[in-house]
Amino acid sequence: MHTMKRWNIDILLSEESEGDTARTWAEAGLSSEDGSALHGHGMARKHPLDLDVPEIGEELAVSRALADLSRQLRQVAAEDIAESTGTPWTQ
Repeated sequence: MHTMKRWNIDILLSEESEGDTARTWAEAGLSSEDGSALHGHGMARKHPLDLDVPEIGEELAVSRALADLSRQLRQVAAEDIAESTGTPWTQ
């Protein structure tokens, strides 16, 4: 038997700049078919002396949001394993 599922991750980016500094926030949202959802968050800050390259802040913020989402998903899996087996999962 072969099954296939698609999981989609939505990325929302927001940037705020003031003078020579800027902050970029990212939210990575994962929704499953059963209605459950997880949201990872990340932020990047531009130092006043850094070149103004918004893509770098976006990349850093998104990577941090995805890392946060990954951590949360791993925790859900660990809880599901413990519930299914009665034995805590050790990473």
